[in-house]
Amino acid sequence: MLSANFLHLQADIDFVNASAADWFHLDIMDGVFVPNISYGFPVVHAIKKAAKKPLDVHLMIEKPERYISDFKQAGADILCVHYEACTHLHRTIQEIKQQGMKAGVALNPHTPAEVLRDILTEVDMVLIMSVNPGFGGQKFITQSLGKIARLKELIRSEHSKALIQVDGGVDTTNCCQLTKAGADILVAGSAIFGAQNPAAVIDELKRS
Repeated sequence: MLSANFLHLQADIDFVNASAADWFHLDIMDGVFVPNISYGFPVVHAIKKAAKKPLDVHLMIEKPERYISDFKQAGADILCVHYEACTHLHRTIQEIKQQGMKAGVALNPHTPAEVLRDILTEVDMVLIMSVNPGFGGQKFITQSLGKIARLKELIRSEHSKALIQVDGGVDTTNCCQLTKAGADILVAGSAIFGAQNPAAVIDELKRS
């Protein structure tokens, strides 16, 4: 939703509700963990009121454990924190689940998938950042394909049920490569909201 039109947010929410998309993906940025600031609890709460699909909230913030209950109250159904931002990752994952949300862990482009081996059975989702986090519209990092494949093998070897989500530079030119590598969930912002026919883009992404 970072690529949505914030002057007409209700219209874009209605569009996503009516589309083939499964979730709303909300990027929360603090200007510290990433060099950008997005939106906070009031906007998440407002989107929740109008959304007819789950809210997938991606926290690109320092010390995300401070706000777990706040994002639950704002309406998050899935809460994803960064491996790089959590000193006590296992504890944070447990706290997210205790609040009744699904728990995800995100990895920056430079962070290898192997760092999550010991926690893969605890998480519902792993988010592979295929651009450097902080801004929309960036070019896809092609090395992410190998990282997705390695993560898929780790998930299998650890008998985990975690889904693989990919965010950054996802569009109709690489969606099939991503799902072939092992991605289960594709996040697209500018590729959808910047298209002449956004619904057709979503349909094509879903077919991949």
